[in-house]
Amino acid sequence: MDAENILSQVCEILEEILDDRSVPRNIRKTAEDVKSILVGKDRAMRVRVNEAINRLDDISNDPNLPEHTRTDIWNIASTLETLQR
Repeated sequence: MDAENILSQVCEILEEILDDRSVPRNIRKTAEDVKSILVGKDRAMRVRVNEAINRLDDISNDPNLPEHTRTDIWNIASTLETLQR
């Protein structure tokens, strides 16, 4: 699977998080920021992926994060890590 398909799948999951009203607003805002970072073409993909992973790592430790969303965030981060190789 190529990088653009992976990013597309990640953005779909991020969109689901954005639409989930059980997710706190600050988490949805970070998910929106991560999506913007990933679709932006202003920097190299490796830089965008690293920044996205760092932000996802930050919110994954939020105690108010619903468990199902935490799992989604971990899965997104793991998927993005495949693009770092």
